[in-house]
Amino acid sequence: MFSVQVTHRVQGAVLALRGELDFDSMVQLQEAGDRELARGRDAGVVVADCARLTFCDSSGIGALLRLWQGLAAQGRPLRLVTVPASLARLFSLTGLDQVFPGYAGVEQALAVDTGEGAIEGAGLNGPAQSSERQSS
Repeated sequence: MFSVQVTHRVQGAVLALRGELDFDSMVQLQEAGDRELARGRDAGVVVADCARLTFCDSSGIGALLRLWQGLAAQGRPLRLVTVPASLARLFSLTGLDQVFPGYAGVEQALAVDTGEGAIEGAGLNGPAQSSERQSS
């Protein structure tokens, strides 16, 4: 079972992803993404909190990429936090870790400045051991 819980903050929106994101469930992410895109370019950053994401196949990755593309067209970033190790490894192997930089947590990912909150060594596996900021 998959669900997306959307919470709006001043800086943007947090999409809490739970369960298995696959071909059968990606429509839920697409619908939530479409609602976010409808809010327009001034709605801020979108953070996908993957802490409770238990599985993600290529369809789920495709849905994340489509959301990223739509937001990028509006000048809005999509930031992923607490990505499971298996998905982080796949992102690293495919170069998608360059598209979805790692953030230590939701609050850091919501930071207004693009470079604010990105943590060196955080990767997509979750919180970093280091507190240094990633250089741009």
